[in-house]
Amino acid sequence: MGFQIWVMGICLLVYCLSLNSVYVNSSSLEGRKKEKGKVFIDGKASIGKIDEDFICATLDWWPPEKCDYGACPWGHTSLLNLDLSNQIFLKAVKAFSPLKIRLGGTLQDKVIYESKDSKIPCKPFANKSSEMFGFTPGCLPLKRWDELNAFFNKAGALIVFGLNALAGKTLQSDGIATGAWDPSNAESLIRYSFEKSYNILGWELGNELSGSGVGTKIPAADYAADLISLNKLLKDVYKDKKFKPLAVAPGGFFDQTWFTDFLSKSHNNLDVMTHHIYNLGPGVDEHLIDKILDPSYLDGEADTFRRLQNVLRGTSAVSWVGEAGGAYNSGHNHVTNAFVFSFWYLDQLGMSAAFDTKTYCRQTLIGGNYGLLNTTTFVPNPDYYSALLWHRLMGRNVLSTSFSGTKKIRAYAHCSKQTPGITLLLLNLDKFTTVQANVAFNQTLSLHHMHHQKHRNFARTIKWHQKAAAETKRAEFHLTAKNGDLASQEMLLNGKVLSLSSSGDIPELTPTHVNSSEPIVVAPYSIVFVQMPYIHLPACK
Repeated sequence: MGFQIWVMGICLLVYCLSLNSVYVNSSSLEGRKKEKGKVFIDGKASIGKIDEDFICATLDWWPPEKCDYGACPWGHTSLLNLDLSNQIFLKAVKAFSPLKIRLGGTLQDKVIYESKDSKIPCKPFANKSSEMFGFTPGCLPLKRWDELNAFFNKAGALIVFGLNALAGKTLQSDGIATGAWDPSNAESLIRYSFEKSYNILGWELGNELSGSGVGTKIPAADYAADLISLNKLLKDVYKDKKFKPLAVAPGGFFDQTWFTDFLSKSHNNLDVMTHHIYNLGPGVDEHLIDKILDPSYLDGEADTFRRLQNVLRGTSAVSWVGEAGGAYNSGHNHVTNAFVFSFWYLDQLGMSAAFDTKTYCRQTLIGGNYGLLNTTTFVPNPDYYSALLWHRLMGRNVLSTSFSGTKKIRAYAHCSKQTPGITLLLLNLDKFTTVQANVAFNQTLSLHHMHHQKHRNFARTIKWHQKAAAETKRAEFHLTAKNGDLASQEMLLNGKVLSLSSSGDIPELTPTHVNSSEPIVVAPYSIVFVQMPYIHLPACK
């Protein structure tokens, strides 16, 4: 009897080493301090479910003359002038297969769509300080719409198009846009797109016109009536199709009272409720990096996700982040397009998913100082690779995850994508501390695994666990800044610089494989994805 108890004790010890003791890996640089901590994962049930194509990015309308704080960072990245023949651009989008792309932005409510029988010249935006947002209305030529859709089809992108919600409205002196939405111009574009069999995932009505609005605003009741008109139009145009594009709105900053009123008056016509996030403040802020590396500041956005989740509870509508650039007015060069921004970006992805956000659209795919791609060369910035790793590794089911130890570790976990097991994401916001952290699961997991082992003889059980501890591997992807410089626009994966091939191909994102029983660490200012295929949770069935 004593021998059996001893054997059971050894079995449990080896089991814990092989399954429950996973440490967070490091890059080659270790910090001046070392701390231990623990990641807790509840595997009983998922707390959210993201879209398969959760990662989304935006393309905007801003012309080259768009300037902020004395700099003009947009170049030729507008929907009207972006070089669609650039092979790096094509390959960057195709790497996601598919990438959701939201077409829109500030100027979308000043866009006119050329129609087949249009008699008015289709002119681009022009600088005019007296106009709202500093530009005259601009026109989308049908030829350019055809070119864009040819590119999207070739790249395998999923498109959400932002419509002009101010058509037919009158801007009052008190900042309110009144009158009913005139859908006639939008209808011409929607019907043309239908006739051409363009694959449009959704049509979004308006940009930042909800709540207090930006530039102007629309009352919730009026906006709901306009959305009902849009959805009626979509049902009519696509009546012979199995799939109707999503009716998306309002694409603005979350205002609980306004969003609640809008949703209640939409009468189930809304498919996706979109909101925007620029929680770091203006791009000119000198303290952006301090905010990004402050866990308390990052935690602040959780309240928005929580309250929006409550607004949508019990309805058929789902939540997307329709636009998020972190710092408004085009971002900040060498911050929002540098390695340091991956801490903010990946934390946002993890946090939003934990509150059942289905899609997260990054401002921008290219353009401004917050693009996933360089504005002039199209070469990927660090966040591009962060987004691609998330897209390939993090599955739909979100797991409740917390970290006990230093507050500078951010921890998120999902069931893995296309492989068994789970994937853990950890961000180390500390400059000096190397963190060692084991992973603990809820009691249900332990009982679940032990149940399948209890009928085996103890010798075989011990042998199996020893083999698991010695042979089971996990895949690790460690992201660091080149030369440790947070402002660097070059990212290292497992110590190697991520760079395009001579032909512009996206590099392979190759993990390092580590014995699951070996203690590993997360280095200072580093990010790690840990893929653990041997962890089987009820939430991932």
